[in-house]
Amino acid sequence: MGVEIERKFLVRGEEWKSLGNGVLLRQGYLSSQPERIVRVRIEGDRAMMTIKGRSVGASRGEWEYPLPMEDARVFLDQLCERPIIEKHRYRIVHEGMTWEVDEFMGENAGLVVAEIELESEGQGFEKPEWVGEEVTQDARYFNSNLLRHPYSKW
Repeated sequence: MGVEIERKFLVRGEEWKSLGNGVLLRQGYLSSQPERIVRVRIEGDRAMMTIKGRSVGASRGEWEYPLPMEDARVFLDQLCERPIIEKHRYRIVHEGMTWEVDEFMGENAGLVVAEIELESEGQGFEKPEWVGEEVTQDARYFNSNLLRHPYSKW
């Protein structure tokens, strides 16, 4: 079983935009139930299906499988819950660690979050200046919850 250990933070300012190039992501959920999230994502020329278990702290089970692009498009256009999550993802290296900064579009426009994946929950890391408040435990910021309660409606 794969385990994802991830911490999530709000992003301050615009400085981070000059540190990387964004790639468009479209993702949708075949299941957004916290105990069994099933996500379909197209990122650039790659398509994946990801299955995630319930979060315990900053950790949860995670399994990823490549999908044929045409299947992913059908899932996103016809089968996934609405709305589809669209965002630009920037990968920015800081102090040897890769931060993924997501700038949301559509009903979640205005929301920008940074995530860092860790090898253990206790692993230390340096936060860049543009990384603000931690929201790892705030379920409102889970992508699967942003489809039911978009940022624009908060």
